[in-house]
Amino acid sequence: MKQLQDRYLALDVLRGLTLTLMIIVNSPGNETTSYAPFLHAAWHGMTLTDLVFPTFMFVVGTALSFTIDKYQTVGDVEFLKKTLTRTAFIFLLGFLLYWYPFFTFSPTDDFNLLPFANTRIFGVLQRIALGYCFASLILHFWKPRGAIIFSIAALLGYWGILIAFGDYTMNGNAGTFLDKLILGENHMYHGEGVAFDPEGILSTLPSIVNVIVGYFAGQLIRKNGANFEAIAKLLMAGAIGITIALCWGATLPINKKLWTSSYVLCTVGIDLVVLGILVYVIEIVRLRNWTYFFEVFGKNTLFIYLLSEVTMITFTIVHVGSQTLAGWLYMVVFRSWAGSYNGSLAFAVTFMFSCWLVAYIMDKKSIYIKL
Repeated sequence: MKQLQDRYLALDVLRGLTLTLMIIVNSPGNETTSYAPFLHAAWHGMTLTDLVFPTFMFVVGTALSFTIDKYQTVGDVEFLKKTLTRTAFIFLLGFLLYWYPFFTFSPTDDFNLLPFANTRIFGVLQRIALGYCFASLILHFWKPRGAIIFSIAALLGYWGILIAFGDYTMNGNAGTFLDKLILGENHMYHGEGVAFDPEGILSTLPSIVNVIVGYFAGQLIRKNGANFEAIAKLLMAGAIGITIALCWGATLPINKKLWTSSYVLCTVGIDLVVLGILVYVIEIVRLRNWTYFFEVFGKNTLFIYLLSEVTMITFTIVHVGSQTLAGWLYMVVFRSWAGSYNGSLAFAVTFMFSCWLVAYIMDKKSIYIKL
């Protein structure tokens, strides 16, 4: 077995690339005039945007491959303490993000606390926290073989639950029934016009597999090294995943909002192929003159994501006249010269570069915040 390497640039670049896309797709100047690749699929199917979040889960898994071995010698109690503490912290940050800005402002400038009763409980950071938690526990206690068995059972079991207790519609799927029963409609996402949570309780189950596959990909590179054998295995595994997903999609549609099992296999398949290509370009050919931009994002990924979300929410709260600050910037600074669609994209890219500048300053000052 080759000596394990502490870090691979390709993995940092994949994390940074994922965050770059996540900020862009989450920050359009105007969603109604965004180009199709930067919007989620209306229901079944996939766009570039639908690949971003599961890739974020995948890179959580690749990072886990570098940390979980360190916990093997500290004992189960210390491992549980570290894992559950980090899980609770990230989950809480996600919950507070949806509660932010915590207060409403009345015409008399009085502060009114936003009611907890209407605050969404699950979401992006919450799913990352739970995916990290369960993948860590499974890999620690059940080992790789148990993780493989769990992944197969989770994908097939989730498919069976969707068939047995509902359908593949937004209102009729089993996940929505469970969320309404346990969380209540007021604690669910309403961005689709109805109470439906794309990061709800039940669909967390298959999302854990995205993290586990990311872990195995990271372990493959660490143990085999960045060589042609590792690249071939990544590409072959990715091609198999995509092929199975496309075949399975005939009976279980690829659907991000339901996080279907076919969607899991399709996204991890693409991630494995992209990672294989990055390993070849960066680690084998050593073309690295373009990587620093993404390295910067890859070193403070969760912190910069949280910063971007808080900043964008603030932009929608602060008003310039009758418009939100975000809307005013889009209309006056970007749409005025670039048009509706290009202006919306220019707004998003500019906002992403602003976040990158913060990450760049942090990197230059060697400030790395691990959430």
